[in-house]
Amino acid sequence: MYHPEYSVQHIQEIIQAEGVTPDPNAVIRTLAFDSRKLADEKFTLFFALKGRRSGETYIKQAYDSGVRNFVVRTDYKDTDAWPGANFLFVDHPVQALQSLAAAHRKQFNYPVIAITGSNGKTIVKEWLYQLLRHNKKIVRSPKSYNSQIGVPLSVWNMTAEQELGIFEAGISLRGEMAALANVIQPTIGVLTNLGDAHNEGFGSKAEKLEEKLKLFSQVDLFVYSPRYIPDENISLPGRKQFSWAFNQPADLCITHQEDSPSGGTTLTASFQGQTMSCQLPFRDAASLENVVCCWSVLLALHYKPSDVTQWLEKLHTVNMRMELKKGINNCSVIDDSYSLDLSSLSIALDFLNQQKQHPKKTLILSDIPESGISSETLYRQVADLLRSKDVDRLIGIGPEISSFSGLFSLEQQFYESTASFLSDMPQLRLNNEAILLKGARRFEFEHISKALTQKVHETVLEINLSALEANLNHYKAKLKPGVKLMAMVKAFSYGSGSYEIANILQFNGVDYLTVAYADEGVSLRQAGITLPIMVMNPDVDGFETMIDNNLEPELYSLRVLRNFLDALSSSGRTGYPVHIKLDTGMHRLGFIPDELEPLLALISGEPGIAVKSAFSHLTSSEDPDSDHFTRQQIKLFSEMTTRLESALGYSIIKHIANTSAISRLPEAQFGMVRLGIGLYGIDSSVSSMKSPLHTVARLVTCVSQIKELRKGDTVGYNRRGVMLHDGKVATVKIGYADGYDRKLGNGVGHMLINGHLVPTIGSICMDMCMLDVSGVDVEEGDEVIVFDGEHTVSHIARQLETIPYEVLTGISQRVKRIYFYE
Repeated sequence: MYHPEYSVQHIQEIIQAEGVTPDPNAVIRTLAFDSRKLADEKFTLFFALKGRRSGETYIKQAYDSGVRNFVVRTDYKDTDAWPGANFLFVDHPVQALQSLAAAHRKQFNYPVIAITGSNGKTIVKEWLYQLLRHNKKIVRSPKSYNSQIGVPLSVWNMTAEQELGIFEAGISLRGEMAALANVIQPTIGVLTNLGDAHNEGFGSKAEKLEEKLKLFSQVDLFVYSPRYIPDENISLPGRKQFSWAFNQPADLCITHQEDSPSGGTTLTASFQGQTMSCQLPFRDAASLENVVCCWSVLLALHYKPSDVTQWLEKLHTVNMRMELKKGINNCSVIDDSYSLDLSSLSIALDFLNQQKQHPKKTLILSDIPESGISSETLYRQVADLLRSKDVDRLIGIGPEISSFSGLFSLEQQFYESTASFLSDMPQLRLNNEAILLKGARRFEFEHISKALTQKVHETVLEINLSALEANLNHYKAKLKPGVKLMAMVKAFSYGSGSYEIANILQFNGVDYLTVAYADEGVSLRQAGITLPIMVMNPDVDGFETMIDNNLEPELYSLRVLRNFLDALSSSGRTGYPVHIKLDTGMHRLGFIPDELEPLLALISGEPGIAVKSAFSHLTSSEDPDSDHFTRQQIKLFSEMTTRLESALGYSIIKHIANTSAISRLPEAQFGMVRLGIGLYGIDSSVSSMKSPLHTVARLVTCVSQIKELRKGDTVGYNRRGVMLHDGKVATVKIGYADGYDRKLGNGVGHMLINGHLVPTIGSICMDMCMLDVSGVDVEEGDEVIVFDGEHTVSHIARQLETIPYEVLTGISQRVKRIYFYE
């Protein structure tokens, strides 16, 4: 969303920057920092923010896309390389971004709610939006934009047409909140809770609370629970305070809660001497706490209590993630229907553009409700956005968007309702395209998602792409300047998918991908992956296919090398990139030191190949007891590659570090590292209790049937399961054909149902297995967690006396994969 307009000269004054400004009157209305996610380029100000690489590295990509306005560090010297571009020089571009947003915020006098806490910030923000949007025009943070960068980008969306702002703020280190408070300048403060998230950045929980409360130092009203401010000596911020609690004194006190027959909860509360009750569609403790927090905000704002309870009862679940699913007719479906405004649409279109596996990009978009601007202005901005994001086809649903069809200059179809679209869907011939669903709730796009999604096995492996991206950035931060990163996507990306994972790795700028076999690489090429791809186990019969698809072989023996040179001579290719595998102690594949001479004799001066890298494999990088041998390997590798480079007469990339070595052995980084299972949150060199990594994969199934059994009754094949007491058995939809090992039967394996860890009983069947759920509140259709961040892959691996790799790679292809981005 890009309503504010500033001249470059005005911005230069605000952020107090020196400048080279051939066009000082250029208009700015969009702020950007990621050269891969650009729109409205002519009117964009690009902030070159420092990450693993210098932010100025990305100026070329932004300039080539049409951006002509940049904020860079004071030491940037290459302005002459970009004719016609404006450059503003500052010491700290992030602080400049925050200063600009803070100045923009000062223009508006309407109330602004700021939300912080350890958990629940986004849920509370979205529920307050649901509760207040019927009588307020609201600007809010898109998705969970609550960081040092996300907050100013959110506040930049404020306009004079709105009447209320709702922004969330998150911190992970001491000293961060003051900057966010200066940007948001809230009038109302909401503390959701105080938990253990991001504890590592603070000396104590009290220190974390002190830092969070800095957000509210100037507010008129502060809403909180005394449960999270246990120290009575803490000075509460705000000219007024409003408290909420469960069964302890507070302005809004929840005195009783009871499960309702419909599956929700009835809360009874006391407020100003009156008793109120509210029937909610939630049962989990976190949701109930977040509802009470919202309840308190509305009461503190003097809304009528009876109205508030009616509004609360209509709250609906907030789906916080974009889901990527396999669709019908070789389509990919991105379901992101939980919220709809210009900001969230732009974010979703960026995710659509990451999908390179299809030649066509289609957006199915409903009317956009309550935007706060005129409909013509709104849909003109939508049309500009779709043009800048290179969308190929728009399917509009709703009377309002249909009435503005003339604004869109792309392939288009329009329908008055979701029902009319569904009835016409077979005639649209949706085929081999990436489809983004973005619909307001009243249009019930879940019916479209169901119609477009492949009907497959109900057991689902959920892949959190946000978590994978966070893990990737964790390892990137450990690399020395200039060290490249190779990501392992062999074995169906450790069971997690092929092009789905490769797309996000390519988007995030890894340098190389690695597969085990040529056909895996061919599939990635067919899905639009252009990164260099190394093949670890090249087959003689597949050399021609590899060459046709620009796949780079690992050469580990003279036999393989000679065969590949023969294949190259037939193709007429010269200078073909290859990778030399050296054996420094694994004794699996690779050239040992005694084989270097014949290798060098064969490749020196050979025009057919160009050695891109030489690499080896550490046997025990995660094991401190083996560090002496590991360092011997590193020393031998260094000696062998020195000889190799000397014979070749040119430099090559050298890599020996795997996931654990990245964490433990910085001396093993050389020119590149290979990141494998660490991407998925598993690193055996890192303590699971304090791991900074995020869980990526979650395997879930559901209960098919529940049986009441007597003591002595037997369960499953060969009567191997025996009930030791009267109780209940649940049959669930996962078996050994899905990758749930037969060794996990008869109480060895466990799964989570409604927070309870329950054992298997009887043998694991091909398509299902049984669980002893005696004493657990469970119903048919309930979700069953096979593994997640609590009951982990590592737990299952220990039960099987194996390693997490085997568990992940053993998950069957028939198990549906759903990819989501939070």
